[in-house]
Amino acid sequence: MPAKPRIRLPDSARVGEVIEIKTLVAHAMETGIRKNADGSSIPRLLLHSFEAKFGGREVFKASLHTGTTANPFISFFMKVSGPGEFEFVWIEDGGARITERQTLRIA
Repeated sequence: MPAKPRIRLPDSARVGEVIEIKTLVAHAMETGIRKNADGSSIPRLLLHSFEAKFGGREVFKASLHTGTTANPFISFFMKVSGPGEFEFVWIEDGGARITERQTLRIA
């Protein structure tokens, strides 16, 4: 099981302000090309998508591919519409989901 994702939001924000959201998730991003010491292939296991919702509305979405580094870092900007909760979801090839939630405080 991957480690808990790291999310960085501003301590607080004002309505109408543009803020930066930073995320990092621990994940090996195995391409299926590498081999074990015995020569057998390490099975492919990639995160293929990332989605961020704020107050239930999608605010950012990304498709990840084999060229994405292990432990992917994703940063994006958003204009604050009001108070709410973020939901961040990373989805693996096999359908497993890594989900984290954080509340944005309004100043």
